[in-house]
Amino acid sequence: MARVEPVVGEPAAVADLDGERALLVADVHAGIEVGLRYERGVELDSRADERRERLCDLVVETDADRLVVLGDLAHRIGAPDGDEREELETLIRAVTDRVPMTLVEGNHDAGVAAAFAADLDVIGSEGGFLGDEPTSGVAVCHGHTWPDPALLDADVVCTGHEHPQVRLEDAVGGSRVERAWLRGELDPAAFVEDAGDERDGSDPPEDDSDPPELVVFPAFNERSGGTWVNVEGQSFLAPYLPAALPAADAYLLDGTRLGDYRQV
Repeated sequence: MARVEPVVGEPAAVADLDGERALLVADVHAGIEVGLRYERGVELDSRADERRERLCDLVVETDADRLVVLGDLAHRIGAPDGDEREELETLIRAVTDRVPMTLVEGNHDAGVAAAFAADLDVIGSEGGFLGDEPTSGVAVCHGHTWPDPALLDADVVCTGHEHPQVRLEDAVGGSRVERAWLRGELDPAAFVEDAGDERDGSDPPEDDSDPPELVVFPAFNERSGGTWVNVEGQSFLAPYLPAALPAADAYLLDGTRLGDYRQV
């Protein structure tokens, strides 16, 4: 059975696929400082160098053969230009000088996929399989749209987009927000649009006795905000969440298991 193992202390995971080790991250949001300046008039020092160095260091530290970005490699929607494009060019070149890079198209990536098609392997927005598909057992999607029902044949489905976070309070009323992983058994009926009905000429699998695990990745970019998953009334972003995770545990980046994310 395929396994996806978080890298302790980092918003990243590794998966061993048919002799190839993949390093997986989600929501890099390169150029976020440019976007915040344009969208909100917020001036922040760029952390482009730190993001690039962290990614390259993780490739080396995990002995990865490939980097997989689960969507939103870029921050601004549309064709990248200016400082954002320069950051993307430098980041992609730094990674691909070491290992191949796969981008799962997110809602911010249409312009990126077109601009860097020669440098990236691209998986479409409905997702797909890594490695020798589908025998690798690891499926990926970004999470902003309904995924391909075929992903239900995987052992593990990895998704981004949600930027899960938990709000933690101490005994004297202090609080902090931490990025978190969500992991649990996937509910196939909630993962597929119009489950039970024909969709694009195909039905979801009839045998859901052994559904895959769903792993919701924290955002790689610590400035990108997120969904406070343990706050009552919080709206989720992915169309299949939270329904597709009827029971799931939250984990901090350091590996601390918090238990059912709804009860944290």
